[in-house]
Parts: sequence; structure tokens; C-alpha cells
Amino acid sequence: MSYEIPLLPLAVDVETRKVLRQLNAANRKLAELKGIALTIPNETILINTLVLQEAKDSSAVENIVTTHDDLYKADAQMKEFAISASTKEVLSYAEAVKLGFQIIRKDKLLLNSCIKEIQKKLEQNSAGFRSVPGTTLKNQVGQIVYTPPQEKNAIERYMDNLQTFINDDSVSDLDPLIKMAIIHHQFESIHPFYDGNGRTGRIINILYLISKNLLDLPILYLSRYVINNKAEYYQRIQAVRDDNEWEAWILYMLKGVEQTAEQTIAQVKAISTLMMQYKHKIRPLLGRSYRHEFLNNLFSHPYTKIDFVCKTLGVGRITATKYLNKLVEHKLLEKVKVGRTNYYMNMQLCNLLMNSVPQNNHKNDQQIESVHE
Repeated sequence: MSYEIPLLPLAVDVETRKVLRQLNAANRKLAELKGIALTIPNETILINTLVLQEAKDSSAVENIVTTHDDLYKADAQMKEFAISASTKEVLSYAEAVKLGFQIIRKDKLLLNSCIKEIQKKLEQNSAGFRSVPGTTLKNQVGQIVYTPPQEKNAIERYMDNLQTFINDDSVSDLDPLIKMAIIHHQFESIHPFYDGNGRTGRIINILYLISKNLLDLPILYLSRYVINNKAEYYQRIQAVRDDNEWEAWILYMLKGVEQTAEQTIAQVKAISTLMMQYKHKIRPLLGRSYRHEFLNNLFSHPYTKIDFVCKTLGVGRITATKYLNKLVEHKLLEKVKVGRTNYYMNMQLCNLLMNSVPQNNHKNDQQIESVHE
């Protein structure tokens, strides 16, 4: 059965009673998350740490897997550490999120040019929208379950329509969270790129919420929810194509926003609490030498090193080493030697981030996978 992608806005009423009830719950949690994020004044702490977590989870949806430790070592720019291809891809995802955030923050518009830049950073190529036929989406047993538009002109027409729906609020008065669910489905159905459609689509979700001022920072990551409900994610997407089941799809996404926001609120609170504990312990240790920038450094990256501290504080290597070693003595950091270089790991922060790892259950997944994701 072929799916005729509808032009947006949809001709069906998606604001059902169930959707509106779930919408209220999702919006409340999202507003709470936006407020709680302000308790950590240095925004780079949340952006750096939570973007890495999202990059790992979103990539895992596409079976691109790395470990937390490998990811944190690569983030610390360990020259002595051999970075795997999967870890490089995850880091590219994190860079793509940050790039998209910079663009959106500037003009609050999520244009096709921005989407292309995100995918370019993600995939490290300049292929742009598909121009050659042949892309199909298959399930795990190799059956074609969906064929996206094949012609270049059709892809561009659908993407232009999607761009208008995203940015021109006069086109539709639907709540932004409902629109986000529709946008995500539409983008995945258009499948405009040869590679990286799933990950690009999940980045678009968060950037859209920022463009509509529902969040200030890119810290709501639905990938954790998707990977925990992976089979349902693909089933709900396909049910829209097969049976026009928009209500179930939108409910799935709204529940994801509510649950992910609640989890992220708890995580942000935990980071804030841990930072205060470190502050109260570090200040007496360093006395007049204590500076808040040092604390920020220890929470911006799970691993830090002498060079990072020198740059952050504007001090020499001897001073930076003295500060870090003092924290090691009091078990606030762990020293890790890689090659000839010492790295300093904030183990408590690592544990906090890793404790939020989703349980990925691949049993009986009949998910859709693209020949070119």
C-alpha cells in the first residue's frame, strides 16, 4: 500500500479530547523544565553534558553504539585515545545539535538551509537532498515497508511546504507540540537525505521547540524515550501511513515530551545539587584561589585536563596541576593516565549521567530501517 504524503496543514482534525488532555500534561512539564534550567546559570554545563547523552542515545536508535567512557574520552580530546568510527559519529551528532542551536538562537527560524547544515555536520558530507532514485525503508527481515518520494522535484516541493508549516504560524494555529509531532512524521516520510534522516529529524524536534520559545536551551531529548519504546516508535509512524492513525502517533510523541521532560528535570536538579556540594568542598580547599570558573570547568566535561584548566582560569600548568591534584586527594576527582597525559574525571558527574541510561530492548522489534538511514 503506497502512502501519499499530504501537504501541510493536515486536512484532518487532530485535536481530539485525548490529545488535548495529554497536551496539557506535556506543556506543564516542558514549562517546568524551562524554569528549572535557569538554576544552573552557566548554560554550557547543561548543553555540553546533556548533548553528549542525547547524541549517544539518538545514535543508538540507528544502531550506532559507543560507550560513555569512550565518548567522554573523545570529548576531552585525548590524543592518545584511538576514537572508534561510532564514537566519531556520535561526536558529530553533538556538534550538529550545537550548530543548529546557534543558527536557531540567532533568528528563531528553522529553514531548509539550516536543516541541510545540520545534516552536513552530522554526516560530514555535502550531498544535500536526494536527487537519485532508489531509497527504500525496510524492516529487519528485509521487506520494503515504505518507499519515500523518489524524484528530486517532489522532495524539494514537500520540504518547501514543510518549511512553511514550521515557520509561518498563520498557516496553522495548532499547539507547537502537536505541530512538532506532525513535523517529525512528515520529515521522516519525506526522507530527504541519503543518510542521517532519523538523527536529523530528532535534532529538528528540539530546535523547533526552541524556535517557538518553549525552551531556551537544547536540553529536551526524546531519543531516550524513543530507544525505550523503539518498536512502538516505528509502528506508530507506519500506522499513520497505512491507516491514517494520527491520534496515536501524536499521543506517543506528547507522552514522550512529558516523560522526557520529567526525567530531564530530575537530572538538572541532580547536577545542580552536585555542583553545590562540590562548591562547598572546593572553596575551603583553594581558599582565595577559588574561582567559580573552575567549578564550571569540572561540570562542563566529565573529563578535564590541565590544558583546559589553564585556558579557563588563565593560570600556568603548575598552578592548574596543583588545583587538580588537591581535588584528587580529597576524592572529588579521579586521575586517569592515558599515554603520557593525566586526565581528571569527575566520577560523580559521570555516574549521575550514566544512571539515566535507557534500557534498550531489541526483542521482537520489527522496526523500519532505511537502506540509507
